[in-house]
Order: sequence, then structure tokens, then C-alpha cells
Amino acid sequence: MTPDIVLLILDTQRVDRLSCYGYPLETTPHLDELAADATLFRHAVSTAQWTIPSHTSMFTGLYPSAHTMLHAFSVLPATLVPLAQRLRDGGYFTAAFCNNPLLGVVNNGLQRGFTSFLNYGGLMASRPNQTGDHQRFFDRYRRHFKRVVASALNGMQDAFARSDHLLDFSFSPIMVPLWQTVLRFKGNAAKSLNDAAHLLINRQGVGEDHPIFSFINLMETHMPYHPPERYLSRFASHVQHDKDARRFLNRFNGDVFGWLAPLSANLAEKYKAALDGVYDAEVAYEDELVGAFLQKLRASGRLDRTLLIVCADHGEHLGEKQMMGHSFSLYNELVHVPLLIRDPDGDLARGKVRENVVSTRRIFHTILTAAGLATGAERGLTLAQSADSDPDRNIVFAEGVTPQNALTLLEKHRPELVRAGNCDKVRRAIWQEHKKLIQVGEDYEDLLELYDVVADPYEKENLRDVLPEQVRSMHASLRAFVRHVGVSTPEPEFTTDSEDDEQVYRRLRDLGYLE
Repeated sequence: MTPDIVLLILDTQRVDRLSCYGYPLETTPHLDELAADATLFRHAVSTAQWTIPSHTSMFTGLYPSAHTMLHAFSVLPATLVPLAQRLRDGGYFTAAFCNNPLLGVVNNGLQRGFTSFLNYGGLMASRPNQTGDHQRFFDRYRRHFKRVVASALNGMQDAFARSDHLLDFSFSPIMVPLWQTVLRFKGNAAKSLNDAAHLLINRQGVGEDHPIFSFINLMETHMPYHPPERYLSRFASHVQHDKDARRFLNRFNGDVFGWLAPLSANLAEKYKAALDGVYDAEVAYEDELVGAFLQKLRASGRLDRTLLIVCADHGEHLGEKQMMGHSFSLYNELVHVPLLIRDPDGDLARGKVRENVVSTRRIFHTILTAAGLATGAERGLTLAQSADSDPDRNIVFAEGVTPQNALTLLEKHRPELVRAGNCDKVRRAIWQEHKKLIQVGEDYEDLLELYDVVADPYEKENLRDVLPEQVRSMHASLRAFVRHVGVSTPEPEFTTDSEDDEQVYRRLRDLGYLE
């Protein structure tokens, strides 16, 4: 029987704050329970450090330089057929329950293929039809009027996302309180999960044997931080009793520019603890909501007929390495992400921990394979492959291009931070087993960093000068990836500069990255 499929994205969720990944505080008891009944990928890597490129990779199976969705103004190329469209064309009812306005409001092509796309953020959020069979003329007129108004307002929000000048204005002290409250920047996680469960269980308008693909994006762990008091008391009680820490958080929650700008100095220990505490509180609250969603599916029996994938699109800097937010780096705080897969068919073992490094782009191949819609090449990249026969062979990549609107704001207001943090330079990284090489800039002479991500998960010791041969080998692989996988700077055919390049080319072709 063809399974239902749920892709649940915990937007901005750090892997190191989940108790099922070893965090000493019990932040995620419900996800822990799921992890014990699913396959947990210990070393999952996002293809990019922020929302649009990372989601597009999951929707297309491609790395960012190949799908070209790098900025807020990017539009998905018409030549690419995204996941939802593939599933819809293959017989699935495709529904999105989205809290991120970059996905649910901005007209960038990522809604393509969804039969129903419900947006829970923005000035006029969409909602499922609640009138059932009791429709009247006035109801139809009201819904039509709402669609017209919503379309106009969404067009305004889309314009703000695409215009540097409008975006700069939206970050002003006058506008920030407005879009955080009236515009419902973080959406409504509880409502979206409830609506998704209602569709999967009751299947209103969908046949019992008609499979459903549900994409859900939650934003609770995204800035700003306003967790419920019960979780604030549990994880950040020091904030409740420290007026200075509360003032810092109030300023921080209203300083949108500060969410993305690098820091000029390390955060004071007290302020760092305040950020960590409220972030943990948001993680725990979101876990409660996810737990209620999972319980509804269990009680109805639907969970055992559903391929469930829980992942993050990226993480978040909370002052580490003098960075905030998720605009610039490819450090583990951003691109090492949680990935849990519960497979009703047993192709992915229950209670299994996978230690090999994998890319989140392969969520695309995994879903199509489970749906019976994958090509032969796509089936070869499903995450259901055993670690021993995994086609990536512990080699994956990530690309970090600074969002243009964030860079424009920085260059206008704090140009010295752009230079100090190399914020205007492209970042790329390659993982090879336990080693990770980051290149900042386009030339070999630019900054290179080598880390052992198992022994040194917070990347404190740069091994570049200790292991120069490892750096040379991994850099050759990274160079070949840039030249032959990315389509933004295509070459008509492969040419080799050395025997090493030829070997790297064969390696990439064997891995399925090249035709």
C-alpha cells in the first residue's frame, strides 16, 4: 500500500539542543520517543545555512549551485520539477502547512505542485474551509473577497522580501513591532499541526486509498523568542529574576538587524546564558506541539501507514564565534541538523542510529523512492541504503552564499563587520568521513579551515596546518564539485588540471553527482 508521507521541518532547530542527540537537558521528550522508534541520522548535513536554498535542495535533490535558489528574490527554474509536483503527478494529494513567510508568501516557485498550500504567517493567513456543506452565497462572496485581499497583501509582502529599500524600511523601529505581531512572522504552529493531523486522519475531500503528502514547516525556534512562561521558568528562570537579562532580551527581540549581523565582541556570559535559555524553552514548547501531533496520528492508526521525516532546514548561531542568526557561516551550529525517519515499511530500521554523514538533499530521493515514483538513479540515492553501501560514501557538500538583502543591510549600516567577517564571500564545505573542510572565498589562498567534527563538534581547533595533505586532497574534491556540479558557472566539458582532478572527477561521477 502506498504510504502517506509527512515532511516535518523544524525551522532553525539546532541539533545540539535535542536530548535525543545528547543534549543534557530534557528539551525534547516527544522527539526522543520518536527517535527510539525511528532511524536517527547522527551526522546529517544541510546543503545551505538558510531557508530558501536548504528547502529547495530538499524539494529538488540538488545542491544550491545547481538549483540556483540563493536569495530572497530567486525563482525556481521552470526546468526543475519539484518534489510536490512529482508526487501530485504520481497520484498524491499534496498539502502544505507552512509558517515561514519565505516559503508561504514569497512567490518564488516553491509552492509549485501543491494542491493545497496553507500559509499561517503574514498579514492574512490562509485557513482550511470550515463551512463544510453549509455554504451560502455570502460565504462564497466572503471567501472570494478574502482571496482577492489576501492576494494583494501577499503581493505587498512579496515586494518587501524582494526590495532592498523596502526591506531596510521594514527593519526600522516603527515597522518591527508591526510585522512581529500583526504580520504573525512566526505563524501559528499549533494550528498548522492540528490542520495537518485533521487532513491525514479525516481525509476530508481525499479518498481513503488516495495517499497524502504533507509538508509542514514550524517556526517556534526562530527569533524572536517569546516562549510560554511554563517553559521559561523551566529553562530560563534566571531571566525571570534578572532585570538586566530581561532588558537585553527585550532589546534583542526587537533588533532584527542584530539577528543577522556578526558581533564585534563576544557576548557577556550572562547574555549568552539568557539566549541559550529562551532558545531551549522554545525548543521544548515546539516539542510539546509536535508530540500532540504525533499522538493524534498514533491514536488514529495513521502513523503506522505514514513515512515520517523530521528534519531541520538549518540551525542558529547564538553568539558562538561572534555570530548571530544564520546568514553567513557553514559551522556546525548552522549546517549540522537533526534527521529522524520513521518508515512504516521497515526499509529504515526502527531504533537505529546511523553514523555515516548524509546530505538533506537526499530527502527528495528517499520520498520519491517510498512513493514508488523514483527513477533508477534516484532510487540509488535513497537514505534507506545501508551505511555500508551508501552512495555518498561519507562525502557531502554544503554551500553558503550570503542572502543579498542581508548583505545590503550590513554594507549600509555596518560595513566594517562585512570586511571583518568576510560576509561578502562565498563559503563552501566538504565532509569526508569525520573531517570537514571549509573554504571562505573563491581562491585556494583564501581562508581554509579543517576540523574533526566528531572529536571537535564545535570546531574550535583548525587542523589546516596540522594535516596539510588532508587539506590538499579535500580541497581538490571541493574544487571539482564547484567546477562540475554547480550549473551557475557551467563548463561545456570536463578538463583536468592534474591526475588528482581526474580521480576526483571519477569519484563524483561514481557518487552520482555527474552524468
